Amino acid sequence: MTILITGATGFLGRRVCDVLGQTGHTLVALSRDPQRAKQRVPALAEAFAWDSLSQALTGCDAVIHLAGETVAGRWNDAKKRAIRDSRVTSTRDLVNALAQLSTRPKVLISASAIGYYGDRGEEPLTEDSSPGSDFLAQVCQDWESEAARAENLGVRVARLRIGLVLGPGGGALQAMLPIFKFGLGGPLGSGRQFWSWVHRDDVVGAIAFALEREDLRGPVNVTAPQPVRQREFAQILGRLLRRPAVLPAPALALKIALGEFADSLLSSQRVLPERLTKAGYEFRFAELELALREIVV
Repeated sequence: MTILITGATGFLGRRVCDVLGQTGHTLVALSRDPQRAKQRVPALAEAFAWDSLSQALTGCDAVIHLAGETVAGRWNDAKKRAIRDSRVTSTRDLVNALAQLSTRPKVLISASAIGYYGDRGEEPLTEDSSPGSDFLAQVCQDWESEAARAENLGVRVARLRIGLVLGPGGGALQAMLPIFKFGLGGPLGSGRQFWSWVHRDDVVGAIAFALEREDLRGPVNVTAPQPVRQREFAQILGRLLRRPAVLPAPALALKIALGEFADSLLSSQRVLPERLTKAGYEFRFAELELALREIVV
């Protein structure tokens, strides 16, 4: 297939391009800096600026939409606006451009996030669970609503609610590893909150799976089948690094340091990949220790 991908230079996008490029697909990027995108991602056949959106979409069989400002870091009004606009506005622009085409791609795979569910404690969450009401939950709802409009254009839409992505060289571990290597890691807040994680290779696998499976549409949780409590995550990571992981980071200190972003680290989301599992996707990394061992050992 000829596939248009946004976010191609990101931690997840680069790996998607590497894998899909090796399987014979032709990859076209949509980027704020097309020249830099082609330099950083050798698998790309071409790269276009966002103001050439219609040209970039012409002749494409599929779209993988991964673009989005990182949520990590202290949130202020400007940061929250960037988080929202980079997801909601870009998706709106993408679907509006699809509407102008006479021949459209068959499928849109649009990233979303498990932030959709908000803070839910012990509750097991499937794709049929209700949304939350905090900032990230609202962003995810609006993000998905924009993507879902493409269904009215005859495009199959899979909205991937992606969990905490783990992989070498970036993602959720990038900020954690230095702290743990110094022996300063440990529980965040109570440590009882569920973290629904997923190895980057399984996110790529789920994207490739969704490209091929014409029956896979709507919301799809992309998380490993065994979410863990955050304190267990810390213990496993510390053990693999041969470092203690017992120093707690009090919730109040996190909120002072990180502001509203701390709430996402302290919230509990026990998300289950029900639709992927029922469709027959087999996770390469179903257990956290196996995933972390592949990355850090």
